[in-house]
Amino acid sequence: MIARDLAAGHGDRTLFEALDLVVAPGDVIGLVGVNGAGKTTLLRTLAGLIATESGSVSLSPPTANVGYLPQERERRAGETVREFLGRRTGVTAAHAAMDAAAEELADGRPGADDRYSAALERWLDLGGADLDDRIAETDLGFATDLPMTALSGGQAARAGMASLLLSRYDVYLLDEPTNDLDLDGLARLESFVAGLRAGVVVVSHDREFLTRTVTKVLELDLAQRQVRLFGGGYASYLEERERGRQHARDQYEEYSDKKDDLLERARTQRAWMDKGVRNARRKATDNDKHVKAFRGETSEKQAAKARQTERLIERLEVVEEPRKEWELRMEIAAAPRAGAVVATLREAIVRRGAFSLGPVTLQIDWADRVAITGANGSGKSTLLAALLGRIPLDSGDRHLGPGVVIGEVDQARGLFLGDEPLAVAFGAAVPTWPDADVRTLLAKFGLRSAHVLRPAATLSPGERTRAALALLQARGVNLLVLDEPTNHLDLPAIEQLESALASYTGTLLLVTHDRRMLEAVTTNRHIEVTDGKVTA
Repeated sequence: MIARDLAAGHGDRTLFEALDLVVAPGDVIGLVGVNGAGKTTLLRTLAGLIATESGSVSLSPPTANVGYLPQERERRAGETVREFLGRRTGVTAAHAAMDAAAEELADGRPGADDRYSAALERWLDLGGADLDDRIAETDLGFATDLPMTALSGGQAARAGMASLLLSRYDVYLLDEPTNDLDLDGLARLESFVAGLRAGVVVVSHDREFLTRTVTKVLELDLAQRQVRLFGGGYASYLEERERGRQHARDQYEEYSDKKDDLLERARTQRAWMDKGVRNARRKATDNDKHVKAFRGETSEKQAAKARQTERLIERLEVVEEPRKEWELRMEIAAAPRAGAVVATLREAIVRRGAFSLGPVTLQIDWADRVAITGANGSGKSTLLAALLGRIPLDSGDRHLGPGVVIGEVDQARGLFLGDEPLAVAFGAAVPTWPDADVRTLLAKFGLRSAHVLRPAATLSPGERTRAALALLQARGVNLLVLDEPTNHLDLPAIEQLESALASYTGTLLLVTHDRRMLEAVTTNRHIEVTDGKVTA
């Protein structure tokens, strides 16, 4: 795949321009940049889902198959897991094209034989001939005749992973494939990507995944309005980027200091010249023509020096000041302390279809910092919902302590999914806040006028996540519940969240498969959930 001179933007806002990229077999190119820099736009452009504003995208050979894994896993009503896998591997569409070409061939239409041959070749290349057998060999942990809408978040993540492992593309465009994956899924994804002969362009905010897989990094630097390709892996990129930023700062400071010195010298020379002229005028009564000539020559020399200095300033090569990047500065507002016991479950059982959680006996105390881990579909989100009273218990008891104020970032980012504008939805959650204060806070989280007037549901997952984090800063909480908080967040925002958690003094329940976050965030308890059984 070859992209030349690509550009994209929203309205009058440019995301990137003059972008050149070659994706060769075996390349694993990590696409990085802050939320809103245009990463998803670029992937969709490369996939042919968005028309190019300028430039071109070409394939070599032209018949190469390109697979795009979107950030949000679409679950179509009535679509079974088997149908989902066929659609996502491209086999279903290839089979439909082959059937259409076969009908044309039967009707004797001109060129139908070539079209059928091409369609058959594509179907075979995508693995259509043995897809059913390969699906049967895949250990999903649930039946493939289930509707996708009936799957839990963890099960949907498994289905998405299976669609990737079953696919046979020549170029893979992966948008946040690590979201919602458990540790086993991450290991399988890493092994899959590492073993591909195809070219890969991947967006991920999982720092460990990037470190282990990518061979090059393409950075969309929105602040500097630059596109840069870095050779080497992710760790090498971080080092080279920091060196480049330090070099840019040093260059600008050297230019600025030199310019300031020359300006000061020019001002001094002009002042001396003016002083010389004033002295010459005041002593004009002096009849000594030699003294008059000396004073005039001195003033003229100072003027010449000043002009020479000004020419040096004009000839200076201008170095633009590096633009300051937008940086999230996050805090988690703390509500007054709750009681000694925050939440309890006693012999609690929750049943969801064939899945059962429990019986669970569990107590969360004040200031506990709990990491909750387990495989996808094991029941982590169900456990949180049971603790917080989000779902009814089939048996057992639950108790939420007095004075508990919950702040939550749920896995589905469901708080801002309505049709009302973001500012309205956010304001409803903090009704005592004036509209101006709401907009100011959202702007601090990178959600400006272009975002706050849009329907909340039209925001990107990353933007909805930042809105949820802003809400934690707007209203005090003493029980913080984070379910896969790093999903959809850019890397600087993840680091800010980790910093905010370090200073948070309340109770924390953290569900994450982000290995770097588990290392960075201090916890004092670990709860493991395995097939509905809870080990504390």
